[in-house]
Amino acid sequence: MSLARLVDVHTHVYLPRYAALLRSRTTLPRIITSSREGKPDDRLFILDRDTGRPVGSQYWDRDEKLKFMDRHGIDMSVVSSANPWLDFLPASEAQTLATQLNEDLEQYCADSPSLSPSLKRLYGFGLLPLVPEISTAALLEAIEQISKLSHLKGIIMGTRGLGKGLDSEDLDPVWAALEKSGLVVFLHPHYGVDVEAWGEKDNGHVLPLALGFPFETTIATTRLILAGVFDRFPSLRLLLAHSGGALPQLSSRLASCIEHDPVVASRLKHDARWYLGKLYFDAVAYGPEELGFVSDVISRSQRYEAGGSVPTNTAVDRALGSRRMLFGTDHPFFPPLQPTEKWKSVVENLQAIDAVTGWGQVEKDGVRGANALSLFNLV
Repeated sequence: MSLARLVDVHTHVYLPRYAALLRSRTTLPRIITSSREGKPDDRLFILDRDTGRPVGSQYWDRDEKLKFMDRHGIDMSVVSSANPWLDFLPASEAQTLATQLNEDLEQYCADSPSLSPSLKRLYGFGLLPLVPEISTAALLEAIEQISKLSHLKGIIMGTRGLGKGLDSEDLDPVWAALEKSGLVVFLHPHYGVDVEAWGEKDNGHVLPLALGFPFETTIATTRLILAGVFDRFPSLRLLLAHSGGALPQLSSRLASCIEHDPVVASRLKHDARWYLGKLYFDAVAYGPEELGFVSDVISRSQRYEAGGSVPTNTAVDRALGSRRMLFGTDHPFFPPLQPTEKWKSVVENLQAIDAVTGWGQVEKDGVRGANALSLFNLV
């Protein structure tokens, strides 16, 4: 019987080279260093209306990442550079920095402790210089670079692409290369929705992050579906942050709207709900009911492959959907406000996995780690 592993697929780092860049900037995104009680005090500013958040070694020090993992019993992490990645840079600078940061992340992972003779404790998602004016050749070179770095198993991608969104046909060569490479694409938000939607009342970061980020992912993924990206590139492996945002909840409404809209009604090969079964979802949802629902939506997707009238009274095998769900922590963001040995957010996500009705031990172990080991070809 194989050993059950706990694998964190949603965990971030600002590599030292990247943090140094943020410290050198005078506009967002930036790190501002001041003095507090005679010691340097770094604060990170990345969003509009941002009041900044304190940052320290846990954001860039590998030993701090490993200490966090040890404290929470995490065997392995697939680390990704945190937003806003390279989105704010001109093309030439983004290309150079992507190459350097991918090499940095490879070293960060390669020098980590071993979990077994064939496994390291750290693997990573590389970066593409996805900015306006970048050449297709430069993007394909970055994908080739990442494919050759043995500890990088995918890429992390924001929602703006080359500035027109991820549904732009300009990205088709990128999707084709990513599909051929087998690299996993981790789709992660940064921009949220229009800040005016949150009103004038100070609610901290709750509305932009709890709602704005998942809504951004929902819209970006829907645009990919509507653009036929998953029809043209059926083997593309896309992992959605924050359990896919609101897409699982709204997928039937989406399918109905498509069917009744002459602009898109005949555009796709399948009912919109079918495509959710082609995606992967992190399990950063904090509640068993939410995880169970996402699992149900994934499981039912196979009903919609053939099209036509679909019976809705057939029981859904919730265990089937669990195979495309993976544990994550979102470290180092959102630490506890009060000193505590373990982070409540991490404990809640683990408890949620354990409490999903209809998942047996095999499914729970899958979400905790076995699914990630399979997805990233680490078994």
